[in-house]
Amino acid sequence: MQVAQKEDSIELLMEELKGHKLYEGLTTLEDVKTFTEYHVFAVWDFMSLVKVLQTSLTCTQTPWTPKGNSNTARFINEIVLGEETDVDADGNFKSHFEMYLDSMEDIGANTEQIRKFISLLEDGEGVSSALDKAGVNEAVKAFVKFTFEVIETGKDHMIASAFTHGREGLIPEVFMEILNKSSYLTNNSYKSMKYYLERHIEVDGDEHGPLSLKMIEELCDSEEKAAEADQIAKASIRQRILLWDAIAEALG
Repeated sequence: MQVAQKEDSIELLMEELKGHKLYEGLTTLEDVKTFTEYHVFAVWDFMSLVKVLQTSLTCTQTPWTPKGNSNTARFINEIVLGEETDVDADGNFKSHFEMYLDSMEDIGANTEQIRKFISLLEDGEGVSSALDKAGVNEAVKAFVKFTFEVIETGKDHMIASAFTHGREGLIPEVFMEILNKSSYLTNNSYKSMKYYLERHIEVDGDEHGPLSLKMIEELCDSEEKAAEADQIAKASIRQRILLWDAIAEALG
């Protein structure tokens, strides 16, 4: 797996992401639709990061046996509860991915590609092949493939770093930028989309972000692991910037 070459700090990369030109481009309904049609794949692959951590840090098999670190088990179980079975705008229990699909339909975005992709996976297709067969954009494919390269390392501290710094740690700030600068969302009544964004700002900022940082602290029990986690954190944020670059280009 290739990780980033530049030696920017996590803080500098986050500033670059928060100042990205993409947010200023989300001014029409068509802009927001386009954004969601790309971004939904990042919403989907996030759940695989969640579940691989749960599988590794807790016992999901029978007969059950203790995993040894109840702290990390508790942290990931709390996160899974919220990500896989949160409460939507109408009070129903849904995963955040399903809530995002609802929000896409709320604004009239096209969900055919992501649904085709999911259908291919359900039929036993591998991730890479399913991305190709669904005709997914190259930048989106690169983003998802990076996620699965991290997963395939089998290293909990690296996976947790991608999960925390590439997702839970940055989502509140990124979504605040989208809400603050996307005048179309702010000025129009798209309940599901606004709820999804606001819910993530609330949950990830107040609960999941701090929990995921504690999880990294537990997992990075050596300088080597801390260094690897730092590199993956930077690479994950850069992947997000590249995805944002592609969406901004698509907006024109």
